[in-house]
Parts: sequence; structure tokens; C-alpha cells
Amino acid sequence: MSSAPAFYARSGGRWADWWTLLHPPYTLWHLSYVVIGAALAPAVEWVAFGCTLAAFLLAMGVAAHALDELQGRPLRTAIDDTTLRVTAVLSLVAAVGFGAFGLWYSGVWALLVLIPVGVFLVVVYNLELFSGRFHNDAVFALAWGGFPTLVGFLAQSPPGDPALAVAAAAAVAAAVALSHAQRMLSTPARRLRRRTEHVEGTQLLRDGTRIRLDSPTLLAPFEAALRALCWAVPLLALALLAPHLT
Repeated sequence: MSSAPAFYARSGGRWADWWTLLHPPYTLWHLSYVVIGAALAPAVEWVAFGCTLAAFLLAMGVAAHALDELQGRPLRTAIDDTTLRVTAVLSLVAAVGFGAFGLWYSGVWALLVLIPVGVFLVVVYNLELFSGRFHNDAVFALAWGGFPTLVGFLAQSPPGDPALAVAAAAAVAAAVALSHAQRMLSTPARRLRRRTEHVEGTQLLRDGTRIRLDSPTLLAPFEAALRALCWAVPLLALALLAPHLT
């Protein structure tokens, strides 16, 4: 099977390579978890919110994807290894800087632990260190779903309200579940797009109908669901944040 490495991938030069590398639909999806976490606070502190969002954009949206591309070129970009390494390092340093400023500004000392945890997850997951022990579905769901939701919430210095804590825990659990669902859809989609040469078969229904099975037929439902979720989660984040804008 010959196709683009992802449904959002573009071809045609340097800018297309960078667009593909940054995974815009998925990056927006995962940044939405930061928004959801922050929107649970009774009032949004916008400076802390901006620092948190910028830190995750740089660490999760840029550095993580640059490191991932170094591991076997899954997106087939022509960006050279040195540029990818420099991009990853500078993005991570800048992300830590935004996190440190957010810590100083908000006084949320939990960030003193959460910032290095975030750096650890980006580096270890995407470079598949420790024999890939942390590169699995569970870590992805926790790190790319639950973690940004939790940090987005805590960065707002929320009051110690038990009901608010329950809401935050539920949001974190929902983000973990959604990220797990993403993984269950994206893994077979990537396998079909990036590793499959040919698929051939027939599905026989009980009424006698025969459906020809090929790569596009198998890929379509996975990517239709992924595209829908790429819209659904950011729209949910917007719905939760909108009341704080008035």
C-alpha cells in the first residue's frame, strides 16, 4: 500500500514537512486537555493558563514530535537529524522556561515536580528509552491525556473544594480514556498506512453480500473516528472555556 503516512500529512517541500511533523489535528486535540483542566477552576488565571498552554505546545506539540521523527522517520519528512535534535532541545528548554515562570507567578509548588515529570515523559516515551518500557498504550493515555488535564487544572491554584477535586479527577479519567481510544484507533491506522504493502480478502455477510476488503476499506472507519475526535475534543474544551471569557 502506498499512501501518506498520516491523514493530515502534506507533501511538497519544507513547509509541508513541518506541517506534517507538528501533527496539527492531534496537537490541538491534546492541548485541549490543558484547556479542559483549566476551565474546571472557578475562575481562570489567564497568565498561568497561557504559560501552561505554551509549555505543552512546545513540549508535546513540537519537541515530542521532533524526537519521534528521529526514531525511524515514521512521517518520512526530509528534515535533517540535526534540525530535529536542535528543535527538540530548544522547544523543551523553552517549555521548562514557561513552566518555571508559571510556577513563580502562580506559586503552585506542585509544578516543581510536574515540570521534570513532563520532560521525562517527552524524552523517554518518544526516544523509546529503557528498551521501550515506557513506550506503550498505557503511558500514552496517561501522559498525553491525563497529565495535561491535571497540570492545566493545578496550574490554576484551585481551591480545596472536594466537589472540584471530584470534577478534576473525572476529567483526568475521561482524558485518559479518550487518549486510550485514540491509541486503539491510530495504531491500526498507522499500521495500514506505514507498514502494509497489500491487503486482500472478502467479508461474507449472512445475507450473502460480499464486501471486498482492501487497505482503504479497512482504514476508513479508523480515520473517520479519529477525524471526528479531532473536532470533538477541542470543541468540548471551547465549550467549557467560553463561560470564563465573559
